[in-house]
Amino acid sequence: MRIDEIISERRPTFSVEFFPPKTAEATEQLYETARELRKLDLDFVSVTYGAGGSTRDGTVEIARALKDEIGFETMAHLSCVGETTEGLAVTLDRIEAAGIENVFALRGDPPRGQEDFVQPEGGLGSAAELAAFISGGWDFGIGAACFPEVHPEAPDLETDLRYLKTKVDAGAGFLITQLFFDNQVYFDFVRAARAQGIEVPIIPGVIPVATFAQTKRICDLCDATIPPALEAAFEAAGGDPEREFELGIAYAAQQCAELLIAGAPGIQFYALNRAPATRAVLATLKASRPWERVRKRTAARRTDRRGRKRRQVGT
Repeated sequence: MRIDEIISERRPTFSVEFFPPKTAEATEQLYETARELRKLDLDFVSVTYGAGGSTRDGTVEIARALKDEIGFETMAHLSCVGETTEGLAVTLDRIEAAGIENVFALRGDPPRGQEDFVQPEGGLGSAAELAAFISGGWDFGIGAACFPEVHPEAPDLETDLRYLKTKVDAGAGFLITQLFFDNQVYFDFVRAARAQGIEVPIIPGVIPVATFAQTKRICDLCDATIPPALEAAFEAAGGDPEREFELGIAYAAQQCAELLIAGAPGIQFYALNRAPATRAVLATLKASRPWERVRKRTAARRTDRRGRKRRQVGT
């Protein structure tokens, strides 16, 4: 099923991003994680794609296995880096033949050791071009990335949003954000995106912190900001793995609850191919169902307004 259709039918949606492992042991760990998370009824999962196609075969194979063997709706990431249009077409045909109905269109980061993105000869130069290429030849649900704290290469938010609009105009039916920790950043970003005419669902990406040092390295790589109060809380944990894990779960659960209460269409978890932290946060959300508080309050307000209107009509 196409993910844009899933999002329109189910609110909120919950999903997880996986990455193709490099060893047999890590591959088994990924499938064990997937089986554990399957018990919590995820709506879809995605599988990343390495720079220069370094995990291209793994992306398609892992996405196929997650769909056929474990039962997930899946989305394969696809990047422009190091690919000709002919190569992209071959990969898209393989994705289609595997029964996968969704593609996440990315320009992609430069390969390790290369500072700037270089458009490959015979290839494409942006995620917007890739989205247009996909929508022009295949019937996939297309997702794209967005950056609440602004893409590192964009001079400002307005420029970044103008470019984001070209991805949507090219065929992206939903967006998933880079990870963030400050929900106000997401709320401000969505408001600004709507003002630019970007109307597709914008799913927030959340990482439940299991190990602070690892998360900090990831944030440094993707220019995500850790709020000072949160960083101080982790530093106060003194490197104790159990305290860091508990703090990470508590913060992510609260962060997700606030996002869902405010009307976010779902949550994408960056699980790093591990189940415990994401499983704990998702289980908490499924048990507490914070999004239903909004529905009940909205229904109550509507009932109250109708009641007042009837009384006014009858006077």
